[in-house]
Amino acid sequence: MPKFKTVLLVDDNEIDNFINERIILSSKFSENVVVRNSADGALNYLREIVGQEDKIPQFIFLDLNMPVKDGFGFLEDFDKIDEKIRKSAKVIVLSSSISPEDINKASTNPFVFKYINKPLSEKYLGAI
Repeated sequence: MPKFKTVLLVDDNEIDNFINERIILSSKFSENVVVRNSADGALNYLREIVGQEDKIPQFIFLDLNMPVKDGFGFLEDFDKIDEKIRKSAKVIVLSSSISPEDINKASTNPFVFKYINKPLSEKYLGAI
């Protein structure tokens, strides 16, 4: 039995999304994985599910380095998303960035629950 109902993956890298989705499903961390390959795509998904509590992700795995709007841009706009979603969905930054500035900026953001370096692993999921 999966621990959580829904997880949202936000990353522009299709290979990372494929691998991360497989890890999340095979480890039974979540029943459903919603994948969006851009910050705006993820924000649009969250706007579309307002009022549909069964579709709210418990966790959002967010990449920082994406074209057009990066993970920090997502976090700025996440502040404008429906309050019920903001309170229910914990953002986990999943990034390859080892920049102390990125790590500090992400870790001190009020919406960020945890900062994890890629690649995602069952060990990280177990710790969550």
